[in-house]
Amino acid sequence: MSLYEDLKERIYHGLAVAAEQARAAGALNFERLPAYVLEEPREKQHGDLATNLAMVLAKQARRSPREIAAALIQSLDAASLGVTETEIAGAGFINFRLDPQWLNGVIPEVLRQGAEYGSVDIGHGEKVQLEFVSANPTGLLHMGNARGAALGDSLASLLTMAGYNVSREFYINDAGNQIVNFGLSLEARYLQKFGVEAEFPEAGYHGEDLIDTVERMIAQEGDKYLTMEAELRREFLVRYALNEKIREMRETLAEFGVTYDVWFSEQSLHDSGAVRQVMEEMDRLGYIYEKDGALWLRSTQMGDDKDEVVVRGNGTPTYFAADIAYHRDKFARGFQRVINIWGADHHGHVARMQGAMQVLGHDPESVQIILMQFVRLIQDGEVVKMSKRSGRYVTLRDLLGEVGKDAARFFFLLRDPGSTVDFDLDLAKEQSSENPVYYVQYAYARLCSILRQAEKEFPRDLTDAVDPRDLAQLASAEERQLLKKLADLPGEIAIAAQLREPHRLARFVLDLAALFHTFYNGHRVLVEDEAIRKARLALIRATRQVLLNVLRILGVGAPEKM
Repeated sequence: MSLYEDLKERIYHGLAVAAEQARAAGALNFERLPAYVLEEPREKQHGDLATNLAMVLAKQARRSPREIAAALIQSLDAASLGVTETEIAGAGFINFRLDPQWLNGVIPEVLRQGAEYGSVDIGHGEKVQLEFVSANPTGLLHMGNARGAALGDSLASLLTMAGYNVSREFYINDAGNQIVNFGLSLEARYLQKFGVEAEFPEAGYHGEDLIDTVERMIAQEGDKYLTMEAELRREFLVRYALNEKIREMRETLAEFGVTYDVWFSEQSLHDSGAVRQVMEEMDRLGYIYEKDGALWLRSTQMGDDKDEVVVRGNGTPTYFAADIAYHRDKFARGFQRVINIWGADHHGHVARMQGAMQVLGHDPESVQIILMQFVRLIQDGEVVKMSKRSGRYVTLRDLLGEVGKDAARFFFLLRDPGSTVDFDLDLAKEQSSENPVYYVQYAYARLCSILRQAEKEFPRDLTDAVDPRDLAQLASAEERQLLKKLADLPGEIAIAAQLREPHRLARFVLDLAALFHTFYNGHRVLVEDEAIRKARLALIRATRQVLLNVLRILGVGAPEKM
């Protein structure tokens, strides 16, 4: 538990003790203490913390909340809890102002924990499988995939920091109709390269990358597939192309800072009989029926608005059937919770998947779906629609080539998943305070520069233990606000993990950078006064550590020079 969370817990418990003492003294009358909150007020002028305890006690105590608040304050041992001032506000809120000296313990805590500072254990080792991106291996990764990759990877790091046991997984869609159309597309391009007339499939893949793949294949294999029976030819072409596309995905995602623990093949579910077995089980449970030669799932009984086909009339399972088998397999592998990041167009799939897992004996709440809105790339004030490389869409490689990993990830993580992202390409490349990632990284580089200079002029200041008496020198408003922000990190990580919202940390690190820049512009660090200098250097070291810890969660680099 962090210093700040420990302080809040002591005050929270102190309020309960005060209520019991007020009841014992006859000042209050209630049967059971109701649930109440202790939180930071929205407006800083209202103090450091506030509680609604007096208001939620009013019904039992049969007195006005303000009268109850006065009785609670009278019984509260404020001094021992680090509270210097209490006030009754509004309809009966109690506001607290804390002894600013409590912040002096933040720096030693940060420096002692180092890279672990901010970690909490709300997950208690719960085994979580996080599936994200899972793009069809029939083309290049695009902007939507890039957003999902940044979100999924940072969420995995956040949950790990919060005490969960997380596994990152990519589901390879290497079966079904898209692979049939992929094979037909490859075959048409292959034959066309040898001057053979071939009709391109209506639902085929038109990307220039597919032509490049065929050309590389011909360079290696020549015309060996030209006279081969068509079905066998397509099988060879698909095998070659899938290997290339999946390798390309791995390499591109790695450049984006994303690596997976597991790459799971959809085809393996068909090969092992897992899809057939799960359909048979759902049939035994009464959730499968036949209509028009196909097998249907009674998904309307699972919260869906219509039943779904799971096996087509030709005997081929649908993607949904394989997805049910896949999610069942996740739980069979021992995961206690599965989290999927899907595009917003999969909204209708959520209820039926949770319902299917419930039918199979799993808690539907253990299946969590994060729906992600779309991305628009903006350049020169206009939406960018085309890519020279793909001919149809902007690829992740295009983006990395333009702005690099750090800007791409940070821009995607600034907004919550449910918001559409307008990615301003010009701003992402700008080296100014208007560019949020540059603003944060410049703060980190400036912190490192101060410490390099201190290493030359005052090396002992960086090796001596931090004296709490020196830290009392950090008394200005800018210093106290910066310290408070450092103290907030463990609580912020806990909230962000509970809500599955890594974008909160992008906002946190922007605020931290702003507070540091404000401090730096108003206060010299390497001053002659030794006590002040040592205290401010300790503050610089702690701020740098917290910035680094958050940037690591976000998967954004921390350059020491800019």
